[in-house]
Amino acid sequence: MAGIGAVLAALTLVTPFAFETAGDNAYIALTISAGLLTIAATRVVERVPPYRALWLIFGLGILLRAYLLLFNPLLSSDIYRYVWDGRVQAAGINPYRYFPADQALAFLRDAAIFPHINRADTAVTIYPPVAQFFFFMVTRIGENVTTMRLAMLGCEFVTVALIMLLLRRMSRPVTRVIAYLWHPLPLWEIANGGHVDALMVALMLLGIWIALTGHALRGAALIAFSVLVKPFAAPVLAGIWRPWDFKMPLVVIAAIALCYLPYLSVGWGVLGFLTKGYLTEEGISAGYELWPLLLWRLVFGEHRGDVVGYAVLAALVLLFVGLSVARRSDRTIASSLADINLLLLITLLFLSPNYPWYFLLVTPFVSLGGSPPTWVVSIGALLLSEQLDWDFYIPRMVTKSVLFGGLLLAWAWMAWRSRMQRVADAGASP
Repeated sequence: MAGIGAVLAALTLVTPFAFETAGDNAYIALTISAGLLTIAATRVVERVPPYRALWLIFGLGILLRAYLLLFNPLLSSDIYRYVWDGRVQAAGINPYRYFPADQALAFLRDAAIFPHINRADTAVTIYPPVAQFFFFMVTRIGENVTTMRLAMLGCEFVTVALIMLLLRRMSRPVTRVIAYLWHPLPLWEIANGGHVDALMVALMLLGIWIALTGHALRGAALIAFSVLVKPFAAPVLAGIWRPWDFKMPLVVIAAIALCYLPYLSVGWGVLGFLTKGYLTEEGISAGYELWPLLLWRLVFGEHRGDVVGYAVLAALVLLFVGLSVARRSDRTIASSLADINLLLLITLLFLSPNYPWYFLLVTPFVSLGGSPPTWVVSIGALLLSEQLDWDFYIPRMVTKSVLFGGLLLAWAWMAWRSRMQRVADAGASP
């Protein structure tokens, strides 16, 4: 296990320099190799004395995160917008009101943050209210990238603690936390990139923990807060809801309304860039980046209204799976987590995000369940680190086909293995 850790550390140490000299394809190759090593470490760890293993797991995880803090974010400039939004709020200005480049905010500009903000002259902030509260609080400590990344690592500490609590509750080895702590996706996208998804995942897991330990309404409120960091966490609510329980939807609606209340001075502008460009810019409204729809178009061609049809079909599938999960009689923590994991994987398949950090949503489940589809998606997401400004560019359709095609193959393999097990069990019965 120490040998695996040493190789993983070496890969991580050279990755920033490989990226600078050989581009993002070198980054992808090194991080995916680190992901495969994490799978090997997760298999080995259960044969190691837990006390000694945890020292190595946490020691290496902390050292690698500290190392990545030394480098500026490699693949995303989103964190500069977080700091900017906190600064704008501290000045008493609604962050949904102005573009960063608007003259009304000229007095807030500096040389460290403002020049690095993406879409500074075209987009107001896209981030929902809970994310905005967080940005404001963190920037009261320090208006810089390092402070924001440390705050995201604090969220990660909560995530790791909850993973271990859930593992104990399921009577599984807590050393399985290695699957998260050594995984290259959170290493790079949180410690280096500082993505706010770290807050979303922490709130989501905290809500799941509280709900699955007997306080469903409190858990639902926390999950609603996670949705107001990034909406991708919304399907988790189906994993803790019970049919005909009308209290939970009311609690969720009340939590959302309460959080939006301080920003309503801009009216519908509180939805930010989401309704004013993001869906178009990311190819969602036209369907160009929705992988299942794009696959359909390759076979049957593009037709008017196919995006609407796809959205309706995706919503119906998620509704059906969500209701099936809500109606299940098996309510153990392990089965509930597996159901939630499935809902999130289906959501990611239908929405087909363009960026790897969106997949941080499922990364805790490599420790909590470790299913092949979750490993495939969390490691395959690193393929989306491809950037247009390098000479050797792999088309996104190709990378998404490898990623989501791998997910479908993993599901098919699991279904086949389950069927073979049932056949074997039937043959063994008298």
